[in-house]
Amino acid sequence: MRFFILNVFFVAALLTGCANLAPDYQRPALPVPASWPDGPAYQTNPVEDGQTKDGDWRAFVLDPKLQQIITLALANNRDLRVATLTIEKTQAQYQIQRASLFPRINGTVSETASRTPTDISSSSTTTRQVTREYNVGLGFNSYELDFFGRLRNLKEAALEQYLSTEAAQRSFQLSLIAQISTAYLNMAADQEHLSLSENTLQDQRDSYALNERRFKAGAASQLDLSQAQTAVDTARGDVARYTSLVAQDINALDLLAGTSIPDELLPSASLIDGKTVLQDSVGGLPSDLLANRPDIQQAEHQLKAANANIGAARAAFFPSITLTTSIGTASSQLSGLFQSGSRTWLFAPQINLPVFDGGRTFANLNVAQADRDIAVAQYEKAIQSAFREVADGLADRGTLGAQLEAQQSLVAATARSFQLSSARFQHGVDSYLAVLDAQRSLYAARHILINLKLAQENNRVTLYKALGGAMISHT
Repeated sequence: MRFFILNVFFVAALLTGCANLAPDYQRPALPVPASWPDGPAYQTNPVEDGQTKDGDWRAFVLDPKLQQIITLALANNRDLRVATLTIEKTQAQYQIQRASLFPRINGTVSETASRTPTDISSSSTTTRQVTREYNVGLGFNSYELDFFGRLRNLKEAALEQYLSTEAAQRSFQLSLIAQISTAYLNMAADQEHLSLSENTLQDQRDSYALNERRFKAGAASQLDLSQAQTAVDTARGDVARYTSLVAQDINALDLLAGTSIPDELLPSASLIDGKTVLQDSVGGLPSDLLANRPDIQQAEHQLKAANANIGAARAAFFPSITLTTSIGTASSQLSGLFQSGSRTWLFAPQINLPVFDGGRTFANLNVAQADRDIAVAQYEKAIQSAFREVADGLADRGTLGAQLEAQQSLVAATARSFQLSSARFQHGVDSYLAVLDAQRSLYAARHILINLKLAQENNRVTLYKALGGAMISHT
């Protein structure tokens, strides 16, 4: 019995895999320029001799609190958990498809009993007849010999789908790290906005109290007092708005982390004020940079899967050969199952030749080819989107420094204007309206400066994600 089964496996191995009708896979050419854009926005053209390193995200995130929040998210974020479980599911689906390359061997033990009435029995006996048959066997049913690669191409497509889900999980993890970093920085900026608004509110209340005393003494007009009240109310509204934004920032971080974040891990208001939160990941940009992005790797795996499905669709035009075979013993008595002469065997090959199916096979091939063309377009679009993200990030990176420098100078200038206006008002040279205008300009300039510092940090997040999580350094 063992010798018979081994022979069947050997013959199947020789006959299987004689042809592969899938098109030869060729990676599409990159549908983007060979070099990164240059011009006034980029200041200096990125160097293309950098060395790409598969950097740990901890080398990018320098703030210890943010590192702990990201660690919590990687363990508790539900969307990331779904992505991980999807990998396990597609891995099992690949194993199922791979198993179709091998025969499914079953062992059977059966008993058949039947009774024949006397009046229809062909025997001369007048007693009822009861017959029994016992069988023990080992074999397989309808095992397909993969002459034209149909099963192998289906297995290859399942493998590429599995690899695609792995890349999708890495892409989501990278996005999660970027989202948490952005939310963390946004909260720090909103806290700084809140602190500025609270300080301004206190200053405006002091100014209102001063104007009220001056009004009672006849040194200030009702207009001055009303204008001071307007400034107080504006600051009060800003305090309430930024208080709400900070609370929403905490909710966003909790959702991304998948758990409540301890208060001691929340950022402080001075986090982005001169402190380095994130490592600058751009020191040079190699020409093959885009291939490192997991979303592009995901798109290419889907393209390869579509390419393999064409081979499976082409194989449907050719005959399929299936084998059914078994070997065992049979006897009318249980005790005679393994006696001499009780051996049985069955060998039943079958050839199925497609003759007419109303055009279904041609349609299936057309669908597979269309899916491949769609996958090519999606792969090219992923590369174009990645190129645009890197280029946009570089444009911001090249101009944010100048914007920050200009805004810092503007803040200093408006601060001096406010001091001079206050002095002129106190000496009766100017009206309170000039003080109020200078104060509003200073207040707005400080808020813009906070936003620019936030934009500079978020630009590092954008480039880190656009680079596929790789750290780039000069060789």
